[in-house]
Amino acid sequence: MTADDRSILVVAHAGRDDTVQAAERVIAALRGAGARPVLAPSDHQELSAIVPALGETAVLGEDVAVADVELAIVLGGDGTILRAAELVRDGTAPVLGINMGHVGFLAEIERDDMDDAVRRVIARDYGVEDRMALLVRVKDSADAVVYETWALNEATVEKASRERMLEVVIEVDARPLSSFGCDGVVVSTPTGSTAYNFSAGGPVIWPTVEAISVVPLSAHALFAKPLVVGPQHAVAIELLERTGGDGVLWCDGRRSHDLPPGARVVVRRSERPVRLARLHPAAFTDRLVRKFRLPVEGWRGPTISNGISNGSSPASAPPVEGGGAA
Repeated sequence: MTADDRSILVVAHAGRDDTVQAAERVIAALRGAGARPVLAPSDHQELSAIVPALGETAVLGEDVAVADVELAIVLGGDGTILRAAELVRDGTAPVLGINMGHVGFLAEIERDDMDDAVRRVIARDYGVEDRMALLVRVKDSADAVVYETWALNEATVEKASRERMLEVVIEVDARPLSSFGCDGVVVSTPTGSTAYNFSAGGPVIWPTVEAISVVPLSAHALFAKPLVVGPQHAVAIELLERTGGDGVLWCDGRRSHDLPPGARVVVRRSERPVRLARLHPAAFTDRLVRKFRLPVEGWRGPTISNGISNGSSPASAPPVEGGGAA
């Protein structure tokens, strides 16, 4: 494959000046290296209205098929990275996040390293890490599948109206576990464990652990604590018909489906992971400390084999294989 045959998707938020400027810069660098930059249709329309020269950029799905995209460079926060994962879901392209937002847990690098990241993409100097995704199905009262989607972070069943709570039954592997009234239930991957799951009181799960977290939201029950099950198990949330409360399913905060009473949401591991490009394999502990600004002052650290104390801080500790963003 020649450089001219290489199609690189650039995903950017057109509502921020710094992101638009970064997109210009990345696209220019890709063109300068002989690669073909590609924009999603909505990004192409919005960005070319701001920067007319970007109107000549190839359009995903029109000029370039998703299957032909080599990699997606994402300029933005976690929301933009989730959108990019959705854009390339039908292909095999990994996603490389460059954080232009605040926390940016899914991002691989910060904006100051953008030029080096593009250079390494051109040189194919990056690794790829597979992250577990969820397959999500909605079934009606006759057990027929009426909606199917997927999630990288989480699938959330929430009440449709503020005034009325949901009454649900949690099920694991076709066996009922507990029923209770609540505002909703979050079913999360390890990648999503630092997102909605974390805010709702769920556990942080290391990316190397394959598991599914189940966290009730504001539950009225004695036994409605967070659960963690293995990836081989299927979790279902059934909306009880007797209460008549409607719900709504949200996946990654991007795709939604209305849930009438009697609906069942079945969540299990997807056979297709999401691929993340990695430039700097590092300890997940360091990422937690850095992104959440956790206090670690006074840490002495372990002693090494020659008896000398290791005084390196988490930010400067040597990389550890198997880490990564959540």
